[in-house]
Amino acid sequence: MTNVLVTGGAGYIGSHACKVLRAADYVPVTYDNLSTGWADSVKFGPFEQGDLTDRARLDDVFARYKPVAVMHFAAFSQVGEAMREPGKYWYNNVCGSLSLIEAAVAAGCMDFVFSSTCATYGDQDGVVLDENSAQMPLNAYAASKRAIEDILKDFEASHGLKSVIFRYFNVAGADPEGEVGEHHQPETHLIPLMLDAIEGKRPALTVFGTDYDTADGTCIRDYVHVMDLVDAHVLGLKWLEQGKGSRVFNLGTGKGFSVREVIDHSRSVTNLPVPFEEGPRRAGDAVCLVSGSTRAETELGWSPTRSTLEAMISDAWRWHQTGHYDR
Repeated sequence: MTNVLVTGGAGYIGSHACKVLRAADYVPVTYDNLSTGWADSVKFGPFEQGDLTDRARLDDVFARYKPVAVMHFAAFSQVGEAMREPGKYWYNNVCGSLSLIEAAVAAGCMDFVFSSTCATYGDQDGVVLDENSAQMPLNAYAASKRAIEDILKDFEASHGLKSVIFRYFNVAGADPEGEVGEHHQPETHLIPLMLDAIEGKRPALTVFGTDYDTADGTCIRDYVHVMDLVDAHVLGLKWLEQGKGSRVFNLGTGKGFSVREVIDHSRSVTNLPVPFEEGPRRAGDAVCLVSGSTRAETELGWSPTRSTLEAMISDAWRWHQTGHYDR
């Protein structure tokens, strides 16, 4: 079987990627410092604890496992924190990624799948983004991801490193079989916050802004099911294995869902009321942020088949009731 190094493999998206990689006959080698990930989520291959800025540790892992590719998820990703502590994001995300990329090239591991973000486009309100949309990052998180994309391009020009870059907005749902799921501390994502409120684990959900120019007055965001997302990453890996060259792909539904739509679907899925209160708009929140995925669908053969509210909330609710990590 073929080894793939998965950085951030103990996190939400990374752990789901490891499951899909294993099902596709790869051995996912998780590399994670557990700053936000969970050792309990590493179930599908070896675990190597370490930091991306530790070059000697990376060199050792590359030498022992000889991965054919890197799948890079590890990053700090909280926008509010990035606004307060930009240095933390530039150091961890950019310096750590540069260390990883240099280690990969030194080891002759020349296929690289990078989990980026549609936040690199900034707040381009009310348009369906594609890969040619202008990139205008508005915070250190988005800017750090854009910088890593640029590093990958430079290393292709100088060393021949090939990369597939995925940009997307919000990820939701969980493994339908319940082996891994979403568990953040602190939690900042709408659907798990809402499910916590339903179960009384936290106060009522706050809906920030109900006077947006949308059908129901709440803002619209694009959501992709985590299993659809990681399926795309495996397709990206196979793209590189087939020698098709570096490529950028957006992953989205092209339409998005409003906050009220998410709440209404949660009621129908859980058969429980959603306690919520209305609050003022948050500064900087756009009315509608969505991405298309025509290129991914046409070139990779990707289709977001699980990215419906019913599937995302149902899978998240199942995990929410039965799944947890202790360490």
